[in-house]
Amino acid sequence: MADSKRAVADIFNSAIAAAAIATAWETGFLDELREQKKVDVNKFSIQNDLDSGSMQGLVTALATVDVVKQDQGTARAGTLLDEAYRAKSLFHWLALGSGGLFSRMQYVLRNENRTGKFYQRDPVALSYACKDINREHFDPAFWQAMEGLDYKFHSIVDLGSGSGERLMQVLERYPGTVGLGVDIASASLKVAAAEAKKRGFRDRLSFVVGDVRALDYRDEFANVDLLTCFMMGHDFWPRESCVSSLQRLVKTFPKARRFFLGDTTRILLNTDNTPSKYAVNEDNVPIFTLGFEFGHALMGVYIPTIEEWEGVFAEGGWRCVKTHLIKSQSLSVLFELEPVTINAP
Repeated sequence: MADSKRAVADIFNSAIAAAAIATAWETGFLDELREQKKVDVNKFSIQNDLDSGSMQGLVTALATVDVVKQDQGTARAGTLLDEAYRAKSLFHWLALGSGGLFSRMQYVLRNENRTGKFYQRDPVALSYACKDINREHFDPAFWQAMEGLDYKFHSIVDLGSGSGERLMQVLERYPGTVGLGVDIASASLKVAAAEAKKRGFRDRLSFVVGDVRALDYRDEFANVDLLTCFMMGHDFWPRESCVSSLQRLVKTFPKARRFFLGDTTRILLNTDNTPSKYAVNEDNVPIFTLGFEFGHALMGVYIPTIEEWEGVFAEGGWRCVKTHLIKSQSLSVLFELEPVTINAP
C-alpha cells in the first residue's frame, strides 16, 4: 500500500513538474542554472521581474523530480538536469503549447462536443517549442540531406514554417537564396516576420498565411526548387487526403526538385490495426510518444506509421530516394522525396 501511494503521488507531482520544466526554460532559469551551476532563486526572480514566491514553488516542483537540488534559497543542478534540458522543448510542447487541449480532455472526449473548433492550443508556444525540437532532433538529419543535394537550389519554401527558424538558418548557410514560409497560424507568422527583419532577412525571406494541405499555384511559387516540411506532415492525413495534398504540391510547385518531409510517426496507439515493425508496447514508451499520439487522437488528427507513409508517395506523385530514421524523442523520420517527373533546372 505504501509503495502504491508513493507511486501515485509521483504521478501527480510529475504532472506539475512537467509544466515547471517548460516554464523554467522559457523564463531562462534552466539556462542560468546550467551556465552558473547554482542560482539564487530570489535574486533571479528580482532580475527577471518574476514573483519570488511562485519561483520558489517552481524550483520545489523541479526538486521533486531531481532536476534541481535546493538549499536555503539556492538551486543547484540535480541528477536529471542535463537530460531534462535536452527534452525541454518536448515538455514545453506538452504543458504549454498543448496544455489547453489536455486540460479539457473531459470535454474533448465527448462526441457531442467534437464539432467546429472543439479544442484549443497555443500556436505561439508551439512554435517556440518546435523551434528547439527541430534543432535538437531533426536538424542533424536535415543538414545531412542538404549537404547531399545534387543540384544548387535558389528558392526554398517551408510548409508549416512556424517560427521561421529553419528558413533563416538555410538562408544564412546558402547566400544568394531566397525563402518563403507558409503557415496557417497568423500569430506565429507575425513573430517569425519580426525575427526575420531583426536578423536582416527582409529582402530574402517572406511569410504568407495558407493551409499547406490545399495550396494552389501562386506566382511566388513559380521558381521554388526546394520544399521542406517538418512536424506537420500528419496534418495531410487520412490517406486519401494525403495523396491529394501530395499531388497538389507537385502542381503547385512545378520546379521543385526535392522535398524534405520530416515528422514523428505512430508506434504506440492502434498499431495492431496497422502493423508496424517499429511498434512499442505500454511498458516501453519513449518520451513524447504518448503525448504526441494521444494529443492528436484527441484533436481527431490521424498519425501514420512509417509504413503508411511509404505507401502514399508513388500515388502522390513523389519518389522516396532516401529515408533517415530519427529515434531521439520517439520515432521520427525524414524522407527525401523527388517528383516522379523531374523538371530540368
